[in-house]
Amino acid sequence: MITVTNVSLRFGDRKLFEDVNIKFTPGNCYGLIGANGAGKSTFIKILSGDIDSQTGDVSMPSGHRMAVLKQNHFEYEEHVALEVVMMGHKRLYEVMKEKDAIYMKADFSDEDGMKAAELEGEFAEMNGYEAESDAAILLKGLGINEDLHQKKMADLSGNEKVKVLLAQTLFGNPDVLLLDEPTNHLDIEAIQWLEEFLIQFENTVIVVSHDRHFLNKVCTHIADLDFGKIQVYVGNYDFWYESSQLAQRMAQEQNKKKEEKIKELQAFVARFSANASKSKQATSRKKLLDKIELDDIKPSSRKYPYVAFKPNREIGNDVLQVEGLTKSIDGVKILDNVSFVLNKDDKVALVGSKEIAKTTLLKILSGEMEPDSGTYKWGITTSQSYFPKDNAKYFEGCDLNLVDWLRQYSPEDQTETFLRGFLGRMLFSGEEAKKKASVLSGGEKVRCMLSKMMLSGANVLMLDDPTNHLDLESITALNNGLINFKGAMIFTSHDHQFNQSIANRVIELQDNGLFDKEISYDEYIEMKTKIK
Repeated sequence: MITVTNVSLRFGDRKLFEDVNIKFTPGNCYGLIGANGAGKSTFIKILSGDIDSQTGDVSMPSGHRMAVLKQNHFEYEEHVALEVVMMGHKRLYEVMKEKDAIYMKADFSDEDGMKAAELEGEFAEMNGYEAESDAAILLKGLGINEDLHQKKMADLSGNEKVKVLLAQTLFGNPDVLLLDEPTNHLDIEAIQWLEEFLIQFENTVIVVSHDRHFLNKVCTHIADLDFGKIQVYVGNYDFWYESSQLAQRMAQEQNKKKEEKIKELQAFVARFSANASKSKQATSRKKLLDKIELDDIKPSSRKYPYVAFKPNREIGNDVLQVEGLTKSIDGVKILDNVSFVLNKDDKVALVGSKEIAKTTLLKILSGEMEPDSGTYKWGITTSQSYFPKDNAKYFEGCDLNLVDWLRQYSPEDQTETFLRGFLGRMLFSGEEAKKKASVLSGGEKVRCMLSKMMLSGANVLMLDDPTNHLDLESITALNNGLINFKGAMIFTSHDHQFNQSIANRVIELQDNGLFDKEISYDEYIEMKTKIK
């Protein structure tokens, strides 16, 4: 358990949070959410003791151990992977090294023998004799094969280092786990393993993540950082989102009879309770959901951008034919004889382990890159809009303000009123619309690129990782906008819920050809799991 009492933090005139009082209890997983810049990572650093709050304190019972996911991937370059994992339990690792140093002594004394016996006892109490095998199990679960366990961190890839540091955090059954974006750079299998680990984990977990599917799978509670406070709600992210939207509607309909509101709430809770899976997390959540009352649900201050793609022209049956596309970059074959047909109702999730292959295919189809061989042909009724993974060329060195930047891509209406209204719906209101394009944050650039796409009126969308840099609110708005899009689409994303809720077809770029099937993303994942 971890207790937060009267914690406040300000940066200058800006209040991040004030008088926060929470008890994070064992057996629960808390998803810490909040708009970008609300202070989620800062709050995690206060809990871990990395920074001090201005008032209040954070306490844990004596003898309890906290583990925090490290963000510095180059911290342990000279240590082997297995050892780095065991460093996650600081005292166990210290004891292990101390007793090894005693045994290595050439002049081993009686005093050394007594000290070694004392350390052996402490080592046994911490399950030290299982430490190596436990560390190896964690590494294997996350996809680090045994041949890498004794390799130095300096010799591992970036993604492998991420997995080792995650295993380090999970090692030794800590009493409190603090995880800031733990799914970043993890593959599908590693995320699934981590989800199951956290569902079975019996102590306290506090996690920050932009992955809604992950939050829905593992969280028993949502800790919402809003209005400078942190309010804890029972349920996963979807329950919090739906309930906050319901509360917003209720607040807007004050004249509605309370009895009708209660009926709406009861139906809402019943629906979520019925959908709870059979995992231990979800079962305990269902019991808590049944106790929720009307006043427990509160509207959020979050602002969601308005994302809607409306084609100027209905798409015909002839959309796209791809024949034998092949491309090498720097002597390495990236695409090899890729062929497929895109149909008018297709919403294709483009997947595969090689990011460059997916990006290269989309670049070729958008006309930004030429293939070495093969052809592609767009139907005469189609108009395409492309969202690139790297949007730097649209913003670097651009002195235009956002109104003038967007005017370039608005062929039908270039008036100040229209453009300001459009930008306002994308959360650039008032003076924000006069910001220079060159100084935007990653998330702001993405919202601008989405605005450009919406103004195009295209009936075919190509999107390469559009959820990168976006907060949960913008991801949700984009997700809903693409679900409602009446046209064809091919996209890449690492967001599970995004893929599952949009795609009706999956194309996987493989080394030896294509996997191409009209199935949902979940069905694709299930097939992959069975094959393994």
